[in-house]
Amino acid sequence: MDRDTIDRAETIRQRLTQLQDSLDYAAKKKTLAATEAKMVAPDFWDNQEIAQTVVGQLKSLKSILEPLEACAAAVGDLDAMLEMAEEDDSFDAEAKAEVARLEAELDQLELKALLNGQHDACGALVSIHARDGGTDANDWAEMLLRMYSHWAAEHDYTVELIDRADNEEAGINSATFAVRGVMAYGYLKGESGMHRLVRISPFNSEGKRQTSFAAVDVSPEIPDSEEVEIDEEDVRIDTYRASGAGGQHVNKTDSAIRLTHLPTGVVVQCQNERSQHKNRAQAWKMLRSRIARIEEERREAEEAARYKTQAKVGFGSQIRNYFLHPDQRVKDARTGHYVGSFHAVMDGDIQGFLDAYLRWRVGQGDQEGK
Repeated sequence: MDRDTIDRAETIRQRLTQLQDSLDYAAKKKTLAATEAKMVAPDFWDNQEIAQTVVGQLKSLKSILEPLEACAAAVGDLDAMLEMAEEDDSFDAEAKAEVARLEAELDQLELKALLNGQHDACGALVSIHARDGGTDANDWAEMLLRMYSHWAAEHDYTVELIDRADNEEAGINSATFAVRGVMAYGYLKGESGMHRLVRISPFNSEGKRQTSFAAVDVSPEIPDSEEVEIDEEDVRIDTYRASGAGGQHVNKTDSAIRLTHLPTGVVVQCQNERSQHKNRAQAWKMLRSRIARIEEERREAEEAARYKTQAKVGFGSQIRNYFLHPDQRVKDARTGHYVGSFHAVMDGDIQGFLDAYLRWRVGQGDQEGK
């Protein structure tokens, strides 16, 4: 057995120990046991929303603990494999392959360890708004809605459309949807910002190149059991007639709800349900999520206030460029992550961008701390 393989195996052991410490493995095991105990209580399903929140917490814990334990077991087996390789050269190739596999497994586990924000385990509320670019921007906003839906389906997340306002000519003016599953907000929170598309416009008879923009906003889906302070006197409530199909399906009542939080200027709206009561409840949930995210960003800003430079991220900043002309490519303006296939990205191949953002945020913190 060569020295390089032995050294890499030792590094694997050290990385595993560091990862267990950083994830507070022992505490998470206790939390897992307590969560499982809650779920066997006879009245567990009496409150469906709280029960679903607990189930989500269990899935999030297991998504980290189970692969971590499997990796720890494999590292234990690796020691025996290396001993066999020392005695018999025929085991060399197998040992080297296992070392490479464990290194890749630890890479993924270390990435998951970055999902440690207060609300990272929550579902995500994603809003998309067409911005500059006319009809092209409306079409672009709908393309992004499709892109995120495909990514969610590929990764076993569920998607619920909450609000959608179609444009009369093509595409959408805006849409809001919930993505639910393990660490949905943790992965998607970096998508907030302006997404820029450059292409030959299908809506321009002269075939000119068009630049279009769509804004994406991502907030954690906060469970009702979590306190978020909002003074109802600070919220203006407007009702209006929801847009929808004509004929027998036309809306004859003002069932749509718009909430405006006056201190922050945050506006949310919901018109997807026929019932004003359901739309109102969903709109309040969306507002609580947006305010919780603002509070999260405020705390992060306070922690980083002593540094002179801050990374520009968020709803108004351009984060990613998508090109269909003159060539096909997608490049993130923050991380530099690049994909040479525009259509693959539109079909939901965005995990590389999400992973790169998580690593980039850690790197930003390291640079600011110097």
